[in-house]
Amino acid sequence: VQLQASGGGLVQAGGSLRLSCAASGRTFSNYAVGWFRQAPGKEREFVAGINRSGLSTNVIDSVKGRFTISRDNAKNTVYLQMNSVRPEDTAVYYCAARSGNYIYTRKYDYDDWGQGTQVTVSS
Repeated sequence: VQLQASGGGLVQAGGSLRLSCAASGRTFSNYAVGWFRQAPGKEREFVAGINRSGLSTNVIDSVKGRFTISRDNAKNTVYLQMNSVRPEDTAVYYCAARSGNYIYTRKYDYDDWGQGTQVTVSS
């Protein structure tokens, strides 16, 4: 499946952004999707994931209560709603997909990746 991430930008601390991951090429509802981020000089880390139906999600502790992952399979799109952003959320955000229902948290477990979208949070 081909993925296109969008929605990044410059935002002040405390503000909000919504990232989108649009998919094409395969039956998107067959794929679990994860959002990852990579800050300069750091490893790419898992942020949030969602299963095929959207009924199950997994969010890392550092963004819990601030970020929400959701999907609209009719639109072949997964979203990452980012609220109360902090400077430490600054990174390139990537979406990734893997066939199946399990929400993997390791980058090595994902087969298909989008190109990334930059999120910069100013203090």
